[in-house]
Amino acid sequence: MKPPARRPLLGLLAAAALLSCLLLLAPPPRLFPSSSSSARAPTSPYAHRPKLLFLLAGQSNMAGRGAPTSPLPAPYLPHPRLLRLAADRRWVAASPPLHADIDTHKTCGLGPAMPFAHRLLLSSSSPSSPSSLPAPSTVSDPGGEDLLVLGLVPCAVGGTRIWMWARGQPLYEAAVARARAAVAGGGGALGAVLWFQGESDTIEVDDARAYGGKMERLVADLREDLGSPNLLVIQVSVGLASGEGNYTDIVRDAQRSINLPNVILVDAMGLPLSDDQLHLSTEAQLRLGEMLAQAYLEFESSRDPKAI
Repeated sequence: MKPPARRPLLGLLAAAALLSCLLLLAPPPRLFPSSSSSARAPTSPYAHRPKLLFLLAGQSNMAGRGAPTSPLPAPYLPHPRLLRLAADRRWVAASPPLHADIDTHKTCGLGPAMPFAHRLLLSSSSPSSPSSLPAPSTVSDPGGEDLLVLGLVPCAVGGTRIWMWARGQPLYEAAVARARAAVAGGGGALGAVLWFQGESDTIEVDDARAYGGKMERLVADLREDLGSPNLLVIQVSVGLASGEGNYTDIVRDAQRSINLPNVILVDAMGLPLSDDQLHLSTEAQLRLGEMLAQAYLEFESSRDPKAI
């Protein structure tokens, strides 16, 4: 029989999650607090161009806890056509940490979204790429060439359980509002939701057993509220080592068993952890970004155009 879950850790997670929710309860329109770093970031010249948008949601491994290195690996460097929706809903040049003004109760680091986006940009410029990215993602430069512009919409907050992402909860409502603002701010289309969450739901058996139903409800609600019934959701499964409690297997089984169209799974099993044995290392985040990009590109290459 497995030992009982670690109660002190559960208490810390609950406190962190409560703080996150309190931070989100700011007066509108700032559903996420802004930070001085986002206030200093220049508005991108591509801010009002159509973009292919990706909603980044979940908890700390999506927000990013990878340790920065010097120099930064190339997939974490800024790119003129890679933008981030800041907490104040301005489009700024994307640079890590992407969630610094979103997941404000912890120090954010490197996550999977920048490597993911760089891989898509590389694919869009490669004539041999087998995938075709959606038309709303391209804009024309003065020479007439179609260019891919990507918009990342950070919404992840560390220490959160899936019930905190239910419709009506501050995290969910803020994510939907930011996604709508992203579409309105220059136009474009949502390419996918990148979802990495579940570690905090491995602590209590009731949370673990309820995970599958709550995840399916979350996907259905997002699609309805964002007016995108075929919206792709790429979820990252919880790795056995990164689960915080004794019920990781139950959550992993639930993630594998999601029975909805256009929901695909990327498995984090075996990705290396940082020294805290909880968060993915920088190396792991680089690999995960590549895995997410590959999953997206393969999905797009096989997608029925009539279903878009």
